[in-house]
Amino acid sequence: MRALEYATDIVLPDERVAVCGDWHGNVGWVRTLARVLPELAPDVTTILQLGDWWIDPDVVDEALAGTNVDRIYVTLGNHEPWDQITPVLDANPGSAVRVSELTWLLPRPARLTIGGRSVVSLGGAASVDRLRLRAGAAWFPEESITDAQVAEAIAGGPADLMLTHESPARTPVKVVREVLRTNPMGFPDEALAESAQSRERVARVWDAVRPELLMHGHMHVAGGGATDDGRRVASFGSDTVQGSLAFLDLRTLRLQVPAVQQMRKAAFSNG
Repeated sequence: MRALEYATDIVLPDERVAVCGDWHGNVGWVRTLARVLPELAPDVTTILQLGDWWIDPDVVDEALAGTNVDRIYVTLGNHEPWDQITPVLDANPGSAVRVSELTWLLPRPARLTIGGRSVVSLGGAASVDRLRLRAGAAWFPEESITDAQVAEAIAGGPADLMLTHESPARTPVKVVREVLRTNPMGFPDEALAESAQSRERVARVWDAVRPELLMHGHMHVAGGGATDDGRRVASFGSDTVQGSLAFLDLRTLRLQVPAVQQMRKAAFSNG
């Protein structure tokens, strides 16, 4: 993977951005977004992508060429080409790296300012399907969130907004709690224990920086909830499903989630 540019201070003026859950390398889904975005949000120029990105960034550039999107910031997930990503991130620790005209991969952790809001990004997650994957090809140990990354994220102080791939432990999102309770895919105990440890690391940062809103992917279900102290968590669906795209108003930190029917209508009108 080639690094085109590095950046340490990311300050964006946007008052509204698009937020996307897992892409899973699905170029067809990005092309759907390219048809939807000009219709639903012509003002949006920035996408915040919440991990399991693993996609050819040059193809994404081509797909989004007809939109107003001019930058994508990726909070990396677990299913990523870490063998390619790690060297470019390690070349300039703490810096975001631009890997195409549009796409920037965020370091772990990262600090940004968007629309005057302080933002912390903490990428990585545990793969509950790790035991089914071949190490060094479809699974890489670099996916894990480390204690050092947790400490660095906490040391950066409070933030208004937190971007993660992994869900925090003790999530207030009911649909996520149900997935964790029922384990519908039948993942083994060893993988579930690793996942629990990963969620605890996210929760340590979440409890320390106390963002008004935390947004994450990974669980492949869309839903929201709030803690007793008012902190909100939004879980995003994955590519092609309801709740995999939302628009975030940075002034209010409120999300607008288009319905599937609305997206289909927009895609058809721009198809």
